Amino acid sequence: MGKEIPVHAIWLAQDDPKKNTAVRLSRRGDINLHKQFNRLPRHGIILEPLCGKVLGPEDHSLLTQKGGALVGLDCSWAHIEESVDQVMKRTKLKGRMLPLLLAANPVNWGKPGKMTTAEALAASLYLVGRKDHARKLLAAFRWGEQFFILNKEPLDAYAKAKSSEELVKLQFEFFDID
Repeated sequence: MGKEIPVHAIWLAQDDPKKNTAVRLSRRGDINLHKQFNRLPRHGIILEPLCGKVLGPEDHSLLTQKGGALVGLDCSWAHIEESVDQVMKRTKLKGRMLPLLLAANPVNWGKPGKMTTAEALAASLYLVGRKDHARKLLAAFRWGEQFFILNKEPLDAYAKAKSSEELVKLQFEFFDID
């Protein structure tokens, strides 16, 4: 299946570290957690939900063949706009958002798009064909497998999309989007 994709997160320390999914993954050795922007990888994709460009098939080779890193933006949903602004001014990583999926974490269970950093990273890995790596990340959480159960149909459909446009349209088959 190819080389494992390096997974990182920038941690803005806006929420309780005891409940933070990126902190837990870092402690387990599953991701590299950064508090400083200058420590982030220089090549790859950063997940940020406001950019307007979905992580599509056109982006997969950057992660799977060209050695790019996958980076999660770990911040509070309450501070998302200023956090995205702060981070995107300081990185050359390509900003991408995920197609709509349901959160399985206890705080936002069932809410479309309100995923934890761990869920977003796992979903991205799943979409680029690294399903085992995705499951390994979420195995750190009691609710981790529930994410894949809740989102099985959209994840599988999104992973098979041939273009970003097709992927965006697929969301309407699974979710009521206004």
